[in-house]
Amino acid sequence: MDLIPPSSSSSSSSSTTAGSNNGQLSRYENQKRRDWNTFGQYLRNHRPPLTLSRCSGAHVLEFLRYLDQFGKTKVHNMGCPFFGHPNPPAPCPCPLRQAWGSLDALIGRLRAAYEENGGPPESNPFGARAVRLFLREVRDSQAKARGISYEKKKRKKVTPALKPVSQHSPSPLPPPPLQHHYLHGESSGGLIITGFAVDGHHGGGAGERS
Repeated sequence: MDLIPPSSSSSSSSSTTAGSNNGQLSRYENQKRRDWNTFGQYLRNHRPPLTLSRCSGAHVLEFLRYLDQFGKTKVHNMGCPFFGHPNPPAPCPCPLRQAWGSLDALIGRLRAAYEENGGPPESNPFGARAVRLFLREVRDSQAKARGISYEKKKRKKVTPALKPVSQHSPSPLPPPPLQHHYLHGESSGGLIITGFAVDGHHGGGAGERS
């Protein structure tokens, strides 16, 4: 989704570019292009105006704080009775902010767009340490304020003890008494498979001796 409403200039440039590649860009690529145009608009409207080559991690932080005014996620203050409550039962005057997940995804798209537009990876302002620390602080503070844990659940290890029962358990049905007697008396001359002798010659000989 768009984090802020695009202006006419950014939307027109975006639509022109998207129109030339209609049907070829994925949803992620379209969103990345819109975010890049939005950030470019922010640099042009900055006082004083900024160029991309002069943009630093500090300017990225200013941009992220600027986006909070368009957020839709309720983040409770420390003094709010619903602080740490995942499902507040009533409204409160606490401010709306950009959710941590939205900001984290936005930075990932802008970081990729910066390098795709000729920016050197070693000076990528969206990968600056200050930006990473800021996102971590936003994540932790919103987790406490909203009572939501962002820790990943550990996957349970699959034990290799589950194997087909037929490979380990013996045959549930014992062989007939006569066949059992024959196996003990004539097993040296036949092939025994799961309690049965496979040898027509010895089978006939046993019948003749009886």
